[in-house]
Amino acid sequence: MIPAILPTYNRAPLAFERGEGSWLVAEDGQRYLDLAAGIAVNALGHAHPKLVQVLAEQGAKLWHVSNIYRVPQQEALAALLVEHSFADTVFFTNSGTEACELAVKMARKHFSASAPERTRILAFNGAFHGRSSAAIAASGSEKMVKGFGPLLPGFAQFEFGGEEVFEALKAPDVAAVMVEPIQGEGGIRAAEDGWLKRLRGACDEAGVLLILDEVQCGMGRTGRLFAHEWAGITPDIMMVAKGIGGGFPLGAVLATEGAAKEMTAGSHGSTYGGNPLGCAIGTAVTEIITGPGFLDEVNRKASLLRQSLEGLVAAHPEVFEEVRGSGLMLGLKCKAANTDIVQAGYGAHVLTVAAADNVLRLLPALTISDDEIAEAVTRLETAARTVEAAQ
Repeated sequence: MIPAILPTYNRAPLAFERGEGSWLVAEDGQRYLDLAAGIAVNALGHAHPKLVQVLAEQGAKLWHVSNIYRVPQQEALAALLVEHSFADTVFFTNSGTEACELAVKMARKHFSASAPERTRILAFNGAFHGRSSAAIAASGSEKMVKGFGPLLPGFAQFEFGGEEVFEALKAPDVAAVMVEPIQGEGGIRAAEDGWLKRLRGACDEAGVLLILDEVQCGMGRTGRLFAHEWAGITPDIMMVAKGIGGGFPLGAVLATEGAAKEMTAGSHGSTYGGNPLGCAIGTAVTEIITGPGFLDEVNRKASLLRQSLEGLVAAHPEVFEEVRGSGLMLGLKCKAANTDIVQAGYGAHVLTVAAADNVLRLLPALTISDDEIAEAVTRLETAARTVEAAQ
């Protein structure tokens, strides 16, 4: 018989009853050092005191009213994001997948009057933009699309970091290029700054919009508020989610006025998106991440973690190959099966996430301490030794 919960996940045999910063406490009282952070969602760790306070205060006042009224909490968060980014305007969603849907709609709507033939979106191999019809069509991978056809038309895929896209985006039917500055699910593969700059320039020359997916790599994860800042570029449209809510379901699409100008009243909507509770929490998260010295500390801790991981790779060459990524969005390219290391990590009471290309993702809370970084590497070493002993 099918279980009460649709069996679409291969779940680990762990259940947690509470979290404390970078730690999760299981039902049996065992403590696990969390280097997954809900897959880059718990940006400020578990049960951050400020977020708990905001949740309680706003939760006691108002949760939901719908977007047929003004939502002051939404207006405050939008103004904060505009202040700290390239964007002129923001639309709030509940997830990254919903942000992807709007990004695609916005790009196509942008050309609907001036160049209606421009509907095609160029994306990249290894991408992950969510699990909706548009998102899986953008990824194009067999894993994502098999059994879900016919696919939504109007997408094409190119080699991530490759050259072919520069000629392809000149075609008269192209509306936008969609890319993750760092592919998360794809194996912590970072686009080179120079390639991103060339892509921005090529989009400008061809009159094509640039959509950045910063659902996983945004909100301070790389040591800047948004990963594209390292390359010195700005997008026309950007998808954000995961860390922006610190664990509360929240996403957003940020855009320039020019890119969003055709999105007029009635062109898009969301029942829950931008509700008072979510936006109050999102504002607190954003204020903390953009506060004095916070991102400097992320960069300092990222350097410490990376240096320690390089030592781990050198000490266990039969298990690991290299360290990838930026900031606190790091990956260990593995020689052993990454899933074996994840499993061994459970025994060492350290939580990690597998990704494509046999990579082990490390996405700790941005608030992880130096002592916790040292403890994390010790536990990863224990997991590596377990895998070595089984080889």
